[in-house]
Amino acid sequence: MSQVLSFRDLDVWQVAMDLVVAVYRETECLPPAERFGLTSQIRRAALSIPSNIAEGHARRNEGAYLNHVRIAIGSQAELDTQIEAALRLGFLEAASAATLLSDLGRLRQMLYGLRRSLQRRRQAAAGLSSGAVGLLIVMMLG
Repeated sequence: MSQVLSFRDLDVWQVAMDLVVAVYRETECLPPAERFGLTSQIRRAALSIPSNIAEGHARRNEGAYLNHVRIAIGSQAELDTQIEAALRLGFLEAASAATLLSDLGRLRQMLYGLRRSLQRRRQAAAGLSSGAVGLLIVMMLG
């Protein structure tokens, strides 16, 4: 696995950006009356996902990063709902919606994996910290 120097190196960010491009292209066909409604909401939710991944990674703090990944997961669920609404309203064709939802499902799994990884790192760091404190206490008492 290559070293991650920037959020741009993250596969999950790259997949999220690809989804943003696909969402923008697919929402071009939504009715003009939805420009400030559903179209805007769908695009904002899509863009929120890679934006939160990038911001969380840039914070260089596991807790903040984890929080931003959780927000990205929420945006992913929001986008899923909005695509479904657009499909049910007849604004998106079934094939287009199916492709977007499939891509979104892949992204969801990647976000869950990133969340698990960050949670494990936090737990490991907390375990080492409490273990180090315990060792220090033993050394002081012994």
